[in-house]
Amino acid sequence: MRVERFLFAHAQRDPQRTAVICGPRRITYAELAGFARAEADRLARAGVRPGDRVAIHLPNGVEFVERACAAWAAGAAIVPVNTRLAAPEVEHILSDARPAMVFDRAAEKFHTERDPRGDPEDCLVLYTSGTTGRPKGVVNTHANMIVQNVYQHAIAWGVGRDDVYLATTPLAQRAGMGRVFGALGLGGTLVLVEKFDPGAVLELIERERVSVAGLPPTVIRLMLPHLRERPGRAASLHTVIVASEAFPAPLLEEVAALLPAAEFHAVYGLSEAVVTSVDRAEQLAHPGTVGRPLPGVEVMIADEAGSEVPEGAVGEILVRGGRPGQDAVMKGYFNRPDANAEAFRNGWFRTGDLGRRDAEGYLYVVDRLKDMIVTGGYNVYCKELERVLVQHPAVADAAVVGAPDPTYGESVAAFIELREGARLSADEVVEHCLTRLASYKKPRRILFVDALPRSSVGKVLKHELRKRLQ
Repeated sequence: MRVERFLFAHAQRDPQRTAVICGPRRITYAELAGFARAEADRLARAGVRPGDRVAIHLPNGVEFVERACAAWAAGAAIVPVNTRLAAPEVEHILSDARPAMVFDRAAEKFHTERDPRGDPEDCLVLYTSGTTGRPKGVVNTHANMIVQNVYQHAIAWGVGRDDVYLATTPLAQRAGMGRVFGALGLGGTLVLVEKFDPGAVLELIERERVSVAGLPPTVIRLMLPHLRERPGRAASLHTVIVASEAFPAPLLEEVAALLPAAEFHAVYGLSEAVVTSVDRAEQLAHPGTVGRPLPGVEVMIADEAGSEVPEGAVGEILVRGGRPGQDAVMKGYFNRPDANAEAFRNGWFRTGDLGRRDAEGYLYVVDRLKDMIVTGGYNVYCKELERVLVQHPAVADAAVVGAPDPTYGESVAAFIELREGARLSADEVVEHCLTRLASYKKPRRILFVDALPRSSVGKVLKHELRKRLQ
């Protein structure tokens, strides 16, 4: 079961169907399959072998999809690299993944010092920041991506080959790649947004008759003024997939009233696993739920010892779907045996989220074990930013928490304790962060404190910091 086989089959059955649209470029399935085969041959002649990794450091566009399909046809996995990342972040990913080839905006580069331990069944390695502050690669196989984005989407949401799929988020993110696999796997048409502009996206939906769209809550909030003016421009939408962050009920109510013909499916998942889906009626009947498990997915609420807790009790959310790498759960973290040992327990993946389940099987996420902020659909791990902040010579210590934000859901707030006699401005803090991290990870609120609140054993009391923000 391989992704490129779906592409080749669609090209044979319906060669002239449009496969990908981005800006002025349009390519058919026959053209995409032809490019993938020819480019795969070229990659093989250049030394790319099955099981290698190919990094793609490109913005959203037809070229990104072409390069990805060629890599899969060559038997390689792709490593999407977000173009919003700072240079040190990109360097870490390339150093860790050790790809055989890198496609970036300037030119392609061939790497001779690659990792020989690749697996031809690997399809996608997504790098996500960890609680330790160092991004690690989430390895998903071809089976993972086909089950999650083709079979599950078709069964749970009724989408198919006649649909036009819109990706509004970067393809280097899990949600963006989900639209790629869903559209091309089912034989539909994929429409990519080059650079997000809420008015332009609405025009694109109307012009291309988009029927299935991935719209995170932040994107919906930014589009609302335009939807209020002319909701009929999005009349072609029948399925909206809401992922990347929680979908607040008031936002759901307003946008659903504007688009009565569209069904909204909010998805709870991670780069490592897909878990649940919930539609509008279920959200109204079960306020606060993230839904019930998708087909083939098992969920267990467990205590610290790994034993299942009683119905209604809170515990860590564990997920299973066949063997890791075969269904709903990733194969593992790339070259991270320590992280894999921590992430898996008796075949169950530990999400790091705390939740409970009711008598009807609906899941509720109540808190995070992971110290993470979700801002505009992007994950910001507090430890990663704190590690950068304390590298500044004027900073004695720093703590990062999430603050409520009307547009982005959460924003990043940093509390900074300066060294004795040191001076530092908020602008200098931001500048320091931007040289080391992606822009979306920078703190939007910076508060200087004489001393961070600590427990008797010296641990920073983040709940006290959150109270100060309120």
